[in-house]
Amino acid sequence: MLRAAIAVLCSVAAFAASDARAEEPYFKGKRLTLLIGSAPGGPTDIEGRLFAKYLARHIEGEPALVVQNKAGAGGLVGPAYLGEVAPRDGSMLGYFSGTAWTYVNEPERWRVDFKSFEFVAYQSGTTIHFMRTDVPPGMRVPADIVKAQGLIAGGLTVDNPKDLRLRLALDMLGVSYRYVTGYGSGSPARLALQRGEIQMFSESPPSYRAVVAPSLVKSGEVMPVWYDWGDASGDNADPKQVEGLAIPPFARLYRMVTGKVPEGTHWEAFRVIHEVNSTLQRVVALPPGAPQVAIDALRAAVARLNQDQEFAAETLRTIEFAPEYETGPDINNQVRTILRASPLVRAFVADYINSAHKK
Repeated sequence: MLRAAIAVLCSVAAFAASDARAEEPYFKGKRLTLLIGSAPGGPTDIEGRLFAKYLARHIEGEPALVVQNKAGAGGLVGPAYLGEVAPRDGSMLGYFSGTAWTYVNEPERWRVDFKSFEFVAYQSGTTIHFMRTDVPPGMRVPADIVKAQGLIAGGLTVDNPKDLRLRLALDMLGVSYRYVTGYGSGSPARLALQRGEIQMFSESPPSYRAVVAPSLVKSGEVMPVWYDWGDASGDNADPKQVEGLAIPPFARLYRMVTGKVPEGTHWEAFRVIHEVNSTLQRVVALPPGAPQVAIDALRAAVARLNQDQEFAAETLRTIEFAPEYETGPDINNQVRTILRASPLVRAFVADYINSAHKK
């Protein structure tokens, strides 16, 4: 009887220990890598590292969190690595910029379908377009853009979504311009702008606030012209990233100079590129097949991050706005619904990219 009682007690203790282990947070004692799909030092890298610093505090189990950069191929290298090479146990999380449009525009380049990734969160944004004030006959207010003579617009690559929206907008406004591309990143392009090699360029609001506004705009050398937004009326409230900057959305500027709302094929392409690229400006994802327990834990951590006042305060100091990430159990459906463009738009954009070489 004594031996039987001991056996029962041992079984109970073993079951209790097993049950306790089952209730432990998934990430306890593990390491999580945040894979940033951009080069160190750029806007995505800065935001991603702030995201990583504070996200680690909100993941149950408090895993060690490290950051790794994988840039290249217009933002394709990082997500390709996550989808094809990274472990699928939840230990590597991607933080990507520009990926959404790269996928929608050329899905055939993807060996692992981006829609099959497990999406944790996304952050929306926009782009601010600015120009030198000494462009003849002299630029003073955004509407002066239609008077510009001999304008040289600078860009990164012919298929970059910022470049595409800049060209589409100038074409819709009827501005004659020459397009010079291939600067690779914002730093050499800004230097070219200061030297007068180009006269117009585009940046995300954090880069504009941190670099362009305090120097080039403050000195009067440069002025903002519009920011990208997909509302044809132009009467929408300013998004959080451009609050306080007094810059019109493109549709409002278009209406100011033409008296009409934008429409037609150019506007549809502009709107779709903005919807895909800017709505999904930053995408946070796990590889396909990641365990649901890891997905749920990271979504819950992002939701808590959105309420973190220390995170908000540091991002305000560093990039002059506090990001808010969309997350929740329906985030896969939200992202996958956005990741699409009609065959007509894709065909038009393909031709439009090719036409850049003639500018």
